[in-house]
Amino acid sequence: MANGVPSGEARPGSLPLNQLQEENRRLQAQVDAQTIELSLLRARFARYETALRGSQVVVYTQDRSLRYTSVSQPMLGRPVADLLGCADEDVLPESVRDTIVTMKREAVATGQSQRLEFSLEEDGALRWYDLHVEALRNDAGEIVGLTCASVDVTERKEGEAHLRLLLRELTHRSKNLLAVIQAMARQTARHAGSIDAFLTQFGARLQALAASHDLLIRESWYGASLNELVRSQLSAYLDGVSQQVSIDGPEIALKPEAAQNLGLALHELSANAVRFGALSVPEGQVAIEWRRGEAPNAPLEFSWRETQGPRVKPRRKRGFGTMVIETNLARALDAKVEMVFDPDGVQCQVVIPASQVIATLDRDGTTATGPR
Repeated sequence: MANGVPSGEARPGSLPLNQLQEENRRLQAQVDAQTIELSLLRARFARYETALRGSQVVVYTQDRSLRYTSVSQPMLGRPVADLLGCADEDVLPESVRDTIVTMKREAVATGQSQRLEFSLEEDGALRWYDLHVEALRNDAGEIVGLTCASVDVTERKEGEAHLRLLLRELTHRSKNLLAVIQAMARQTARHAGSIDAFLTQFGARLQALAASHDLLIRESWYGASLNELVRSQLSAYLDGVSQQVSIDGPEIALKPEAAQNLGLALHELSANAVRFGALSVPEGQVAIEWRRGEAPNAPLEFSWRETQGPRVKPRRKRGFGTMVIETNLARALDAKVEMVFDPDGVQCQVVIPASQVIATLDRDGTTATGPR
């Protein structure tokens, strides 16, 4: 007996020892379960934070006064610590402040979700954001603030702008191409003596135009290698008469309009050489060369020279091919064109201004301006 209480008996107002031990085990089990649940919540929250840090999304909450109560990561060029406790009036740029604050106050007042796309300048660059705003409620359903998600959509906006630019450019180029084809058909019909001749000549000219476009498309329409342009237009003659044609010049690329017009001129020169000139006889020779000076504004000098072919007769009339070379090429490129029907062989000299020339064209479609 201790203090008048028999041994093994509970004191008045207390639980028996076995009940205390059972209650202790129950409480310990609850603590263990809560500890496990807390660890799971922490792991989930860590994954949530990691996912947000690796994304273009900032999630934050605000109270009814629009003061920041939590922020997932730095925003608007400010660390999280500088944002907490601040209001939108202290954080947002003046250009978007009123619009965003008005939208958020409406969400607090009505409980309706809101969405807004806005842009602002950061570090000298324009950034676009897609902002989603939801009312934040307590257990009683009362609105106590806002939950917001701001998504950086700058890449999407830039992609949309680039796509619109490409569509406008495609429309412009399509109209130009149709105009070229229409003029080509009209001029070919004017000089062709029969329907068969028209179909043959017009088809060959369309193929020449398509060959230039194939090169431009392959390089995303940035330009075309002059060497490849020459070879594409002479591909029909290089296999059988490869010893008759020499090509010499540095690696230079032309802008799209220059490539298209020079490609047509090369087709007319080669077609004339096959029908009447140096490529119509086995011993004939064609030398194609181009050079450019070291100065940045130096023009490109391109030459076509035929030798050892049939004697060239004096020109009696100006055909479509001559017009393409002498008139269209000069007008389209602001180039100087000199075509000489020398008795020993046709010669064509073209001086193309530097504005139509790209120094080199990389395989990824970008240009470089290194040594020429």
